[in-house]
Amino acid sequence: MKVRIGEAASDEEASAIAAALAEHVRDDVEVYVGDADEPAATHAVAAGGDRPAPDDLGPTEREERLREEIADIEAGGPEKYRDRLEEQGKLFVRDRLDLWFGEDGIAFEDGRFANFDSWHPDGLNADEDTDDRLPGDGLLTGAAEFDGRDVHFMANDFTVKAGSMAEKGVEKFLRMQQRALKSGQPVLYLMDSSGARIDQQRGFFANREGIGKYYYNHSMLSGRVPQICVLYGPCIAGAAYTPVFSDFTVMVEGISAMAIASPRMVKMVTGEDIDMQDLGGARVHAEHSGSADLVARDEEHARELVSQLVTYLPDSADDDPPRAEPRAPAASPAGIDSVVPESPNKGYDMEDVIERVVDGGSYFPLQPDYGSEIITAFARVDGRPVGIVANQPAQRAGAIFPDAAGKAAEFIWKCDAYGIPLLYLCDTPGFMAGSGVEKEGILEQGKKFIYATSSATVPKQTVVVRKAYGAGIYAMGGPAYDPESTIALPSGEIAVMGPEAAINAVYRRKIDEIDDEDERERFVEEKRAEYRRDIDVHRMASEVVIDEIVPPSELREELAARFAFYEDVEKDLPDKKHGTVL
Repeated sequence: MKVRIGEAASDEEASAIAAALAEHVRDDVEVYVGDADEPAATHAVAAGGDRPAPDDLGPTEREERLREEIADIEAGGPEKYRDRLEEQGKLFVRDRLDLWFGEDGIAFEDGRFANFDSWHPDGLNADEDTDDRLPGDGLLTGAAEFDGRDVHFMANDFTVKAGSMAEKGVEKFLRMQQRALKSGQPVLYLMDSSGARIDQQRGFFANREGIGKYYYNHSMLSGRVPQICVLYGPCIAGAAYTPVFSDFTVMVEGISAMAIASPRMVKMVTGEDIDMQDLGGARVHAEHSGSADLVARDEEHARELVSQLVTYLPDSADDDPPRAEPRAPAASPAGIDSVVPESPNKGYDMEDVIERVVDGGSYFPLQPDYGSEIITAFARVDGRPVGIVANQPAQRAGAIFPDAAGKAAEFIWKCDAYGIPLLYLCDTPGFMAGSGVEKEGILEQGKKFIYATSSATVPKQTVVVRKAYGAGIYAMGGPAYDPESTIALPSGEIAVMGPEAAINAVYRRKIDEIDDEDERERFVEEKRAEYRRDIDVHRMASEVVIDEIVPPSELREELAARFAFYEDVEKDLPDKKHGTVL
């Protein structure tokens, strides 16, 4: 070590300084006075003296013992249960974490020694194939890097009491959630749990800081940070609430399921004899309940889906959604007008329009098999994430049924929570009518759809692609619902109802009084033409009901410009605690 001091210092002072520093830093010291090239004093630490050699010290037996304990914990539960995972098509939990985060991707783990004393009091027992092994109390929690994003994670160890939840594991879960509230980082729930550990329920079931607090914390985290859940096995009872409380849920085909009770319990209570997949498998929740946003083919595919999903989401509600490099659409925007039929009653696939508007490869549909007459999807327009709510004329003519209305409302609510702009593509005859949908709550679900659109404060752009009939135009972000713009393609129509229904409602008696069939048809056609002129978007644009009619081949360019211009728009809601609809 070399030190330079002021030129007024004496040789004695230099020598004292050298000796004192050498003693302090345990290294050789040379002291230079002023600008001198040679040291005025040196002090060397004697060989074999006070300075320790770099490799004199190493791990002690105590540290080695700790490492053995950690390795034993990381081995998981009894070997017999680990052997069964391969038969079930599942990974061991730590192999699953390697798949998600890589071997070095976990920043740290919390609570590995949870419940250590209860199963490991007399030393290592990794060779014992006993159900008394409870490493980590069956739950892993910590923090990791996932595709460049810092996340909190939890993962059940199915080799420990079938991933069931007990006192110490519950404590770890709650701590992870509470830390996510503080950090503002997303949470990944990698679920494979049979529910609460019934034979050890004391101390965690109904306590203030017990398992019920999971769902309180889920509620507090909701809209604060993205919560993403992936299911790898049968999640029963309390365990099944984590997926449905999460913002996005991925189920793995054939191995994952969730239900309020197990098939055995269902049979005991109701007499129904049913297996787990038929009770609450991936297809049940993807097609019927709407609780699954995505279905993966296998564990690797589940990770790929979440990897795509997070590219649209911010870390928290305080952050902006991530931008990407703009890409040309997968198909030419010049083809949009050819895709949309001239006849308002002819079906077509709205995805053919979407692929000509959004950046190529960015279209990411959610709940595609549930309420399929409405598309909900993330995509990017000129690199900017947007949430798409689009009617699907290829399914039930694009009429809005109760399940689709609820699906759209929830999607809009999530987009608004995380600052993702909304793009409405409207082509609907309106909300479905009939006794069936009334029993299914069309009015209840419809009001949620309209409420979500009304309350969303993110930038909204609405495109009247073709039909915008009845209250459909309300739910789909029409002019009264504070969109930044309502634009239309030349195929657009806005009306209380479609021509056929309107003519039947207004002229039914007159039509019935016309005996001559040809005359009757001429009368109907005349009224139909009058009505169509009245609802045409040119009339709407003339009366400034809508902002603009856009050439279809310019729709993408128009939307990109409008989203860019309004990206920082500020909207206020009335001063109140919250609404009562959602």
